[in-house]
Amino acid sequence: MLSNEDQGTQAMSLEKEIRAALSQHWATSDANDFATEHQIYHEDAILDDPQSEERIRGRANIQESRTLQANKKRFKIGRIIGLDSLWITEYILYYDEKPFFTVSIMEFKYLKVAHETQYFNERCRERPGSASSHGEVLRR
Repeated sequence: MLSNEDQGTQAMSLEKEIRAALSQHWATSDANDFATEHQIYHEDAILDDPQSEERIRGRANIQESRTLQANKKRFKIGRIIGLDSLWITEYILYYDEKPFFTVSIMEFKYLKVAHETQYFNERCRERPGSASSHGEVLRR
């Protein structure tokens, strides 16, 4: 069994690794580097968009749905906060220079995102490129 000090050190190491993964994810998202951007996701990750009632299953489908969006996207990160396996990023997503204030909630498992939920300041159907053929209707 680990001592409290060892547990604290292990938790800080895990936090640093997740922060580094998130920094790389958002930087490569902003650069439209789709391959690197999606390395953060588990193969069977789930992406939920409650406002459009859409759920996308699987890293490949998440990546493909984003590569099909014809819009020029830019990301401006506001803040990243998290603890253990739950991390929140507040950011502005620009679609063709139109800002959408966004919150991403990511649940990590073994340093990869198992589940992400995104909330936007407008209904997703109003966002360019939403409602992909890779999703299913999300009912809560």
